[in-house]
Amino acid sequence: MKKMITALAACAVMSAALSAVAAPAQAAPKDPVSVLKAKLVPGHGVRFTETVTWSDGTDEREVQDRKGAFQFDRKGVAAFDIDIHWDDDDYGRQRAVGIGKITYHSGGVMPIVLPEGKTWYKVKRYGMPDSYSQILNPAEPRTLAALIEHGKPAKSSVTGTITFKDLKRVSAWWAGAKADKSFDNTKVSYTLTLTSAGLVSRVQSSYTATEDGKSAMVAVDSRYSGWGAKVSVKAPDPAKVTTEFR
Repeated sequence: MKKMITALAACAVMSAALSAVAAPAQAAPKDPVSVLKAKLVPGHGVRFTETVTWSDGTDEREVQDRKGAFQFDRKGVAAFDIDIHWDDDDYGRQRAVGIGKITYHSGGVMPIVLPEGKTWYKVKRYGMPDSYSQILNPAEPRTLAALIEHGKPAKSSVTGTITFKDLKRVSAWWAGAKADKSFDNTKVSYTLTLTSAGLVSRVQSSYTATEDGKSAMVAVDSRYSGWGAKVSVKAPDPAKVTTEFR
């Protein structure tokens, strides 16, 4: 009997050992915020493309497509350069360049309202350059952390909702838009798609805003690539810049 028990014990030990060898080690899940922080190197950044869809319940159309880049500092976004194409010919193409707390605007209606010889309008402001921008900025660590906290994780995505007010607390990108407090309770629905490395590859967001009794939904689909690649955002020629209208 002792020999049988000893043999069975030996078999159990051998089986456990073989199982340990055969089973591949499970990699620890990636922490997207830590992964992002490792990419925040001055002079580097991320590029993105996005489409903007507007709907009032009876009419739905794509109103903009954009492409741009964020340049990093060690805390998040230090600068951005965004080309904006409106489907509406009245606005055509625009460009927004932000460096620190200054944003420069060109195109659109600027040729009509700026003094002769000036093509860029300079304003002291950091953050999303217009109301159709992607309001969720995944290059801000605090914003990304809040979106993960408010969301429900799946295998390669996080889906959730966050209010304008909660977003304003963590996101300089959104706070810079200076949205009226009456919109604080507006909820943004979102889905973050993550790569196997834990980087954000896509942000889909939508919200419905009501103003003067009219409601409309804005949906933005943004795709990110080249995290950590070199990015250099330059200010426009000072000779072409003004802070005045005609």
